[in-house]
Amino acid sequence: MSDATVALGAVGRPGEDADQTVFMRKTPGQSRSEPELLTHREPEPDYGDHDDYDDYDDEPGAAEADGPLTDEQRAMRRKKIWRRVRRTMYVGTALMIIIPVLAFFITYQFVEVKKPAEVAAEQDKVVTLYYADGKTEMTKIAGSGANRIMLEYNQIPKHVLHAVYAAEDATFESNAGFDITGIMRAVWNNVTGGGGGGSTISQQYIKKSSGQEDKTLSRKWVELVKSYKMNETYEKDEIITAYLNTIYFGRGAYGIAAAAKAHYGVDISQVTKQQAAFLAGMIQTPSRWKDVEYQHQRWNYVSDKMVENKWMTKQERTEPFPAPLPPSDNSSTLPGPRKGIPDLVTDELKALNISEETMKQNGYKITTTIDPVAQDLAEKAVAEVMAGQPDNLHPGLVAVDPKTGNIVAYYPGSNGVGFDFAKARQEPGSAFKPFDLVGLLKMDKGLGEVYDSSPKSFGDRDEKVRNASTPSCGQCTVAQAMKESLNVVFSDMVYNDVKPRGVVEAAKEAGIRSPLDKAADDINIAIGGGATQVSTVDMASAYATFAADGIYRKPRLVSRIEYPDGGIVFNAATHQDFQERPAFDQDNPERNQKIARNVTESLLPVPKFSRIECANDRPCAGKTGTHQYLDTKDNSKAWMVGYTPQLSTAVSLSGDKTMIQLRDAKGVPIFGSGLPGKIWKKFMDSYHSAKKLPKEQFSKFVPIGKAEPVAPPPTQHSSSAAPPPSTEAPVTTTTTPEPSETAPTTTTSPTRTRPTRPSDSGGISIPGMGGDEDENDRWGSR
Repeated sequence: MSDATVALGAVGRPGEDADQTVFMRKTPGQSRSEPELLTHREPEPDYGDHDDYDDYDDEPGAAEADGPLTDEQRAMRRKKIWRRVRRTMYVGTALMIIIPVLAFFITYQFVEVKKPAEVAAEQDKVVTLYYADGKTEMTKIAGSGANRIMLEYNQIPKHVLHAVYAAEDATFESNAGFDITGIMRAVWNNVTGGGGGGSTISQQYIKKSSGQEDKTLSRKWVELVKSYKMNETYEKDEIITAYLNTIYFGRGAYGIAAAAKAHYGVDISQVTKQQAAFLAGMIQTPSRWKDVEYQHQRWNYVSDKMVENKWMTKQERTEPFPAPLPPSDNSSTLPGPRKGIPDLVTDELKALNISEETMKQNGYKITTTIDPVAQDLAEKAVAEVMAGQPDNLHPGLVAVDPKTGNIVAYYPGSNGVGFDFAKARQEPGSAFKPFDLVGLLKMDKGLGEVYDSSPKSFGDRDEKVRNASTPSCGQCTVAQAMKESLNVVFSDMVYNDVKPRGVVEAAKEAGIRSPLDKAADDINIAIGGGATQVSTVDMASAYATFAADGIYRKPRLVSRIEYPDGGIVFNAATHQDFQERPAFDQDNPERNQKIARNVTESLLPVPKFSRIECANDRPCAGKTGTHQYLDTKDNSKAWMVGYTPQLSTAVSLSGDKTMIQLRDAKGVPIFGSGLPGKIWKKFMDSYHSAKKLPKEQFSKFVPIGKAEPVAPPPTQHSSSAAPPPSTEAPVTTTTTPEPSETAPTTTTSPTRTRPTRPSDSGGISIPGMGGDEDENDRWGSR
């Protein structure tokens, strides 16, 4: 019997032969089976190949078991497969439409839009700052109710509205509360990890009123629905009025009217078109209201957008930047040097995506890392050492706990809300030489390596790099060169061995966070000159890494944030941004520790050599540094950075625009071992004494590479080998890359360097040339 037939049971009509068997045609794909007992079976009609016929007989190998498929059967199978694909696509498309619409409808029913008065009340909560013990109150950041002015729509000038539209939402008057293009851009940025959002003014109001600023799609979804509901519920003039009465503009000002008073001291009706562009520009990142570069950037952007939208004429665009009022110190009850701490705390939290608006909406309790004893002693040390000194001298001091990364003392200047000399970036001079040594140690060369200390040029120029004082050795070990701060040795080390990029890498690993890209091809980095600019915070933190045997802990001013009821918002000890890491070798902890400890070994003799050793024979290590002013005997920068296992402290000293040169009350040039060194010593001694800290020893020293000879023989120098102590000034090398499409190369020709005013935006160039000098007795200072 053929496979194409199926036997029916021997049941027939009455009277027929019972043995007769009827065979029926087997349908394609039907497998063999036991005969079924059928009382009756009608022949199955052939429906042909119709779209509404769906045979699910496509299990692999089913049909082939009965023989190969015909072309017609294959075609029918393909049609069935594509029919299923089409149906799946139809269902998927329907779901993609129905589900969001349904979700939108459901969300719409449950969300509520807060009224401006409610938002204002929530923004008026008080934020309390505490010292490191979490109990001693430092200050309060008051709510904004005292300076808020609630406006009506007709009280807001049209050009102010246009400036805000230009800055934040040019289609505000016509959109439905959200911008599809902006939303798609925001979704793309969220998926790809990019920045920038797609918020309209309505969405921004919702975000500020809810206090929810986390960058998630769920928050964005609710914000979008609320924004739509707001636009369905309120008129556009009500929405923009609510927005401008509640948005933050920096300087403690909530609302456009308060912002006009705070930034320009005028009523909202008196704000000019140029001032309106400035105020609107501050909405994006109000915490940067003191950043002059940011002020100009945002003002230019808004002004250009106003011209583009025909809200400002090209002639009006040529008017000068409307500088706001200078910062005032009336908003804080803290003593002078501490007045800026609340702003520093706000900036740190902003980097953690906690805005000032969020702080005030929740009335946070913030525990800082500032130790009241350490802060008192830092301010006292500065006051005593600087008493009677010229007014153009501005010290900055930062002290960091190497075991935690906590900033325990912070001195930005006598006026805490003025220029911040602790945060400002400036040339560190020879205090940067330990990072040269890190680069050398990573090459498995150590303190016993020997370099020639005689003046020499690098590259194809005749000018020579010289030492600031006469060396006690001709062929000097690295250890002796660090002790005497020999410029030639470290320039040679960096030029021939470590390379400038190796120094940049070492500095970043230790904890320098200021940008060093411009110094990456500049041999000046060997002695902390040229394009090398870092902050006092950077130096205290990086030296703390040495003190902690190579473990880097990111410096911080905030240790804990709580809700008023005690709930934890933030804990630095467990936050991923503040977890410790090996600095110099993450794969080999032993080698990492040895590198840091070898640096410490080279720095242990320096404080005593510079006559600022720690009291009572307490082990301490450090390095002084100065930066020469022009081709003179004066300096423009002076530093002392040093540490014990319990504390790392950096002290910088800068001039100002009235006089860049550093001279003390007697008219004597100042070096790192002078006023900065004296401040450092007084603070370190008093801190360890007040805290009753034991004389903790540094870890065991295991040399890397060549061991240092016990007593390297001194060498006599002729007058041609080294400059006379009273007349020679060091010449440094620098790089000034020309505009080019090719990669920059390391410049080795000795040239002059330009001193800069310290700047927290990278430094402001001052006409002149300079170099690098260090602690020396040329001018009677060690």
